[in-house]
Amino acid sequence: METAPEIQKEASSSLLSLTPLDAELYARFFQVLSDPTRVRLLHLLLEAPERRCTVSELVAAVNAPQSRVSTHLGCLRWCGLVQTRREGKQVYYQIADSRVRDILALGGVMIRDYAAGIASCGVIR
Repeated sequence: METAPEIQKEASSSLLSLTPLDAELYARFFQVLSDPTRVRLLHLLLEAPERRCTVSELVAAVNAPQSRVSTHLGCLRWCGLVQTRREGKQVYYQIADSRVRDILALGGVMIRDYAAGIASCGVIR
């Protein structure tokens, strides 16, 4: 298993050789997290008692139409962040990769550190 300094070194060297296609993939990855509903759904799944929820439970929790929640879950599923598991008639959504928690946690730390700038950025819409 790699240590944090090894991961940072690997990340630094890979960023130096970032191709335009790689940059596009980075941007698309972070676009997945650019919608407040998708971020809320990920947090709800991480905080759920059994780390899973039905669409109905998620609809009630975010107070949004079922079609909108299903669309966002479809995006998260397509991108590999959530997965489904069927039990009888119920379909449960759960986080597919434990690193999602790490990404959101690191994002939360950075948000707290740079909240004023993020909130007032005129470029991000």
